[in-house]
Amino acid sequence: MYTSEKDILHIAHGLRDRTLPKPDWTHEAHFAAAVWLIRSPLHDAERDMPDMIRRYNLACGVANTDTEGYHETITLASIRMASLALTGFEALSLYKAVNHVLKSGLGRSDWIFRYWSRPVLFTPEARKSWVEPDVEALPVYAAGPK
Repeated sequence: MYTSEKDILHIAHGLRDRTLPKPDWTHEAHFAAAVWLIRSPLHDAERDMPDMIRRYNLACGVANTDTEGYHETITLASIRMASLALTGFEALSLYKAVNHVLKSGLGRSDWIFRYWSRPVLFTPEARKSWVEPDVEALPVYAAGPK
């Protein structure tokens, strides 16, 4: 769990600037960056996070291919689920909002398999573009004002 805004800004700015040490780019850090982008009046998380991750991966020597690096379906699903988890919790500070998202079940790296099977999620198609869930539909998500 995070203990300060500084923790989140370290991750978010490090991702944006491609200076985050690779060991710091964890499952939890992905959600920290997503929440920062969701909350930012300067960004649209679904528009901006994919390119940030792709550029960050390249800066770390990770190729974005059919089998490694950036994954579109996981990224967009994570943003959508984080947005949904934040509904009604707009007053939380940034780090508390991230902790809330992680405690909602999204902190478990296997959360996504409630919605996608491994064979569908790990296709080149799902890595390159949005692929609908094949196990269970995602909860209703509506992007709205920040």
